[in-house]
Amino acid sequence: MLKTLALGTAFAALLAGSAFAETIRVGVTPGPHAQIMEKVKEIAAADGLEIEILEFSDYVVPNQALNDGELQANSFQHKPYLDNQVRDRGFTLVDVGYTVNFPMGVYSEKHDSFDALPDGATIGIPNDPTNGGRALLVVADSGAITLDESKGLNVTVADITENAKNFSFVELDAAQLPRSLADTDASVINTNYALEAGLDPANDSIYREGEKAPYVNLIAVREQDKDAEWVAQFVAAYHNDEIKAFVEETFKGSVVPAW
Repeated sequence: MLKTLALGTAFAALLAGSAFAETIRVGVTPGPHAQIMEKVKEIAAADGLEIEILEFSDYVVPNQALNDGELQANSFQHKPYLDNQVRDRGFTLVDVGYTVNFPMGVYSEKHDSFDALPDGATIGIPNDPTNGGRALLVVADSGAITLDESKGLNVTVADITENAKNFSFVELDAAQLPRSLADTDASVINTNYALEAGLDPANDSIYREGEKAPYVNLIAVREQDKDAEWVAQFVAAYHNDEIKAFVEETFKGSVVPAW
């Protein structure tokens, strides 16, 4: 009788635990963000937070889906991009924790070094304002072009003030830039898309961005949810030491923990 009662009590506790488990839908882009989130999912589950991961192939839809309530959070973007989306689209989204940094790289199938790019070279860059500006800043860091400093991070091709080698910049969808390498002299590619295409940022890039703080990636949620208990659980799961070790061991410097 006592054994039956104990089993019944344990079963009731299990049911109660399941009833109070929370499930959130999190949007990511394919590649490292998705890989890291799979590990975060494992850690969060141990704390009673279930994560359903949804992958998006571009940078626009995950914020729209979050703003519309189709997602509870997303993890794919850096602060300047989120700020631009909030300003331009009126989203009520906020960042609640830093994740990782993806130093942007310049890649080429035709030239072995950045200095080898010829006069008039065609360079592909992302066509969204934030990552396009970031790509131009990477090229400017090399000394190949000069940009209007008064524009800060919000630079466009129109803000190039010096272009000694007459580079021609072609704006393309960020996800398509790896495919553009057959047609461009070089392309400036976000690390997640480079890795997805089988490129090795540490060895295949001919020039690489430094670890700039403005471009650290983050977790975004709707403003109304920022103080929810599940948000704290989610961020704590991401900031777990196991996740840091996973990032360092898996990506070997191509992706850098930023917390």
